[in-house]
Amino acid sequence: MKINQRVQDTMYVTLGAFVLALAVNIVYLPNQIVAGGASGLSIILNSLFGWDVAMTLYAINVPLLVLCFLLLGKEVGLKTIYGSLVNPFFIWLTASVPPLTNNIFLAALYGGILTGLGLGLVFRGNASTGGSAIVTQIVSKYFNMSLGVAVFIVDGIIIAGALFAFPKDTVLFSVISLFIIGRVVDRIQVGMSRSKNLFIISKKYEAIHTLFIKELDKGVTLIPIEGGFSKDAGNLLMTVIPERDFVQVKEAILAIDEAAFFVSLDASEVNGRGFSLKRIMEDYSVDV
Repeated sequence: MKINQRVQDTMYVTLGAFVLALAVNIVYLPNQIVAGGASGLSIILNSLFGWDVAMTLYAINVPLLVLCFLLLGKEVGLKTIYGSLVNPFFIWLTASVPPLTNNIFLAALYGGILTGLGLGLVFRGNASTGGSAIVTQIVSKYFNMSLGVAVFIVDGIIIAGALFAFPKDTVLFSVISLFIIGRVVDRIQVGMSRSKNLFIISKKYEAIHTLFIKELDKGVTLIPIEGGFSKDAGNLLMTVIPERDFVQVKEAILAIDEAAFFVSLDASEVNGRGFSLKRIMEDYSVDV
């Protein structure tokens, strides 16, 4: 099982590094957008002081790799070394690929999507491609924040430094791209399927419970409650449903009890019976 996990992680890192390389060569470089990262910092330093980009990258990565081993562990460090080697290789391999667009707004949009996808895949492999991605993982782990927010903070500092080297309009487009990167990274981490967590209070809870079990084929939990004002005993119904089913479920509840009180919250990283990959595939009529 452990070997299979390592193979899967390596595939995530390899695919993510390839997508990141595409983002650099077909979007960012042709449009001179600096969307954070060690490569972005190297470009800024090259513009300000004429420092060689490749040597600057090595100078940034070596101490950060040591920090990665110390704070994130040996296994993460080894996979990060792999990511920091394969990413430059893919950048060299895709250097001749023509630009995706020369429109700077579209470049910020597409670059954010591609970079977020690439980083999200690499992070799913519990690794990074070196540079500021290491700092991002450390910030996420030790400050208890999502990887998307950590990306926004760390790369945001780098983009702020770009104001000393590039026109402010270009930097503002970089901020747009950075925001998209953070959102896509978080979406890759928590999964693409969206769910709703419903809390329902109704005197007709038995009928609603039957509705969920018999007609809607949804799981539901009954939680004993007591009214804060009336002190009446009752039951709270709690369920998690796919977001696409929310309107149907809401209408079905109100058809039973127009006075039903319910709260809907966004839910992420939902696992367990009824939310397995097999169940999701069956919902979309895909044979498994």
